[in-house]
Amino acid sequence: MASSTDRNAAKRVAIVGAGTSGLAACKHLLARGFRPVVFEAGASVGGLWTRTLASTRLQSPHVAYRFSDFPWPEGVDWFPSHDQVVDYLAAYARRFGVDECVRFRSRVVAAEHVGEDDDAADGEMWAGNGEAFGIDGAGVWRLTVLHGDSDATQMYEFDFLILCIGRFSGVPNIPAFPPNGGPDAFRGQVLHSMDLSDMDDADAAALVKDKRVAVVGSGKSAYDIAAECAEANGVEHPCTMVCRSPQWIVHDTEVWGKVNLGYLFVNRFAELMIRKPEAGIVSSLLATLLTPLAWLISKVTEAYYKKAIPMREYGMEPEYGFAGSISACKTGMLPDGLAFYDRVKDGSIVFRRSRSFSFCEDGLVLDGADDHQRVVVPADLVILATGFRGDQKLRDMFVSPRVKEIVAGSSDTTVPLYRECVHPRIPQMAVIGYSDSLTNIYTSEMMAKWVARFLDGAFRLPSVRRMEQIVAEWGRYMKRSSGDRFRRSCLGAVNIWYNDQLCRDMGCKQRRKKGLVAEWFQPYGPADYADIQ
Repeated sequence: MASSTDRNAAKRVAIVGAGTSGLAACKHLLARGFRPVVFEAGASVGGLWTRTLASTRLQSPHVAYRFSDFPWPEGVDWFPSHDQVVDYLAAYARRFGVDECVRFRSRVVAAEHVGEDDDAADGEMWAGNGEAFGIDGAGVWRLTVLHGDSDATQMYEFDFLILCIGRFSGVPNIPAFPPNGGPDAFRGQVLHSMDLSDMDDADAAALVKDKRVAVVGSGKSAYDIAAECAEANGVEHPCTMVCRSPQWIVHDTEVWGKVNLGYLFVNRFAELMIRKPEAGIVSSLLATLLTPLAWLISKVTEAYYKKAIPMREYGMEPEYGFAGSISACKTGMLPDGLAFYDRVKDGSIVFRRSRSFSFCEDGLVLDGADDHQRVVVPADLVILATGFRGDQKLRDMFVSPRVKEIVAGSSDTTVPLYRECVHPRIPQMAVIGYSDSLTNIYTSEMMAKWVARFLDGAFRLPSVRRMEQIVAEWGRYMKRSSGDRFRRSCLGAVNIWYNDQLCRDMGCKQRRKKGLVAEWFQPYGPADYADIQ
């Protein structure tokens, strides 16, 4: 009789992407006897971290952004540079044999489920029986892969497909423009932040040198680009940042009296103040009673940052609370800390607020600027740091029109994934790392552990109907907690509660700390889950 290791080794599992999520998925599948194949479009592991600006650093301290069982090396920066992150990810891949499973420069251009997918999708149980590989003859995933620079494709078949393609790459989000107000009206150059990140560092630096640059956006990437342009050009050619709604982009993770944000927003007590999905009426009642305390913590945090950062002086004070930014995953770190605002003070960076913008021959036309008049921002180069269409990137993976239609939900819903990993009506497939969080590597690794145990037969999924009910409940929470800042799936304020659900499914203990005080008041992090393999 074949052992479980032999059975798992015989199962064909494909992973698309060798970024943080793909590496974690492969590592945990290898630990359970599977021999996955990882298709990576790039030439090395690391995903987005191999295609960033030269000055890009982690937004989180390295102690929070790590794999649970693989610490950072001694001497690493508190906020590591992108080169340090790439080295860390490559070391992880070598340590656990992941790099031996990766086929580099192999881009998956199409995925199609072949077999009994229609019957399985409409049945009571996922894939027919609620198990990863379904009933006998449940079908296979057929992948079309483009290798290297060749135009020739090759077909592969797998018993299970894991997508680790992320949300923040691939398909840029380009705003809509009025007639004759698009990039064609501009005599300068227009590109998306993705195009700039894909350039060689020297080429990117040469592109912005001695140019009037306008950066459109208010997220972390917009700040990074503006900082690089200011460093290159100074006050002679100021960089203009155009944004509609400022975000909480802060300089430090410690507030009044050096209290780490983790003690305020990333522990079990903080999550008591939140109406969590699947938590029941008692939890909701308690969260309601604690609402004044949650409001006070948010206001005290906001007061510190408004005092420390001259955001109000330059019209960049966010219009929503700090707690809301945590719930919506819209908090970031300033490049070079408060030194960024030194560039604003000396005129190297100029902020402009506008409800909308369009192009003219000489630059950007702003509508609804501070003086309520149309203003022209002269520019030679416009960089759109306007995000990505992760939903479209996900849809583009599939051949089936039906799968394209259902896989990403609608524009005003979360992506309908049970446990943020499995679509209730798409069998033999998981998605890891698509949902956002405050430290994505930590969340993605927990997803990878859950998926690996699921493939190993440790648990079955509930009925399709029950999964859809849970998906809808989590979706309502995310829309309610994010409000106008809703940006699809974000686990920012309920990451511990989410991990509790994964642990319960896997049969692992949910309480991970030693002692009652530590359990309720210490921040949770990756190391707390290191023993889950």
